[in-house]
Amino acid sequence: MELLVAIAIGTLTSSGVYLMLRQRSFPVILGLSLLSYAVNLFIFAAGRLAPDLPPIISKTALGYTDPLPQALVLTAIVISFGMTAVLVIMAIGAYLTSGADDVALTQAPTDEGKA
Repeated sequence: MELLVAIAIGTLTSSGVYLMLRQRSFPVILGLSLLSYAVNLFIFAAGRLAPDLPPIISKTALGYTDPLPQALVLTAIVISFGMTAVLVIMAIGAYLTSGADDVALTQAPTDEGKA
């Protein structure tokens, strides 16, 4: 099971980095989303989840599950959803302003205005 989770984290990370290096805005946003999913899965797997144990300490249970990884992942999901929405709105605004979907759309300074 650990190998499957490690392969999933590695695949999501490599796909996210590859998409973030693209020149278009939609693949960059998709790459950031995949990278955030990889980090969420990594945090969740690093929490050493114990099946069939309560997240609250009780006298009848043999142990408990640490609730901190679940709380961190839930918070990260909400933050990544909000940041994805902000990035989509910024990408739409940049497309409507410049008329292109290129991330690195810059103009080199010209010497025509200097005389």
